[in-house]
Amino acid sequence: MTKILLLSDTHSYIDDRILDYVKQSDEVWHAGDIGNLVVTDKIKALKPLRAVYGNIDDARARVEFPEHNRFMCEGVDVWITHIGGYPPKYNARFREDIKANPPKLFICGHSHILKVMSDKKYNLLHMNPGAVGKHGFHKVRTMLRFIVEGKKIENLEVIEFPR
Repeated sequence: MTKILLLSDTHSYIDDRILDYVKQSDEVWHAGDIGNLVVTDKIKALKPLRAVYGNIDDARARVEFPEHNRFMCEGVDVWITHIGGYPPKYNARFREDIKANPPKLFICGHSHILKVMSDKKYNLLHMNPGAVGKHGFHKVRTMLRFIVEGKKIENLEVIEFPR
């Protein structure tokens, strides 16, 4: 069993409330638009971090983190990218890769809109944790947490903070 905290679009913002959730997880996944790398440094000081860079991230973030991060978490094939689109309208740059070899869990950020949806055509689960930073149009700051156990994704929870 692996407890995951999924966040995105921090835009250089992190606080003790976010870090309290980091401490409760086994791994933290960040779907881009990190901003200042102090954010990821604080997370990495507490827990293992898997992250991708986003469109606002500078050259330092792009050296440290990839554009796409595909890996196995227990029995779940995970693909994280920042600008991924939504089922069935995936980003045209890698839509064919999804068709040819779909992950079990496809994660993106960018939109600042929390969304979890199933793609029955490719038998995958799509997650966007929304935005937990303070920069952007969103009215509520959000993150997701869930458990990966074997090949199952369970106990999905939305975490909300007021702006």
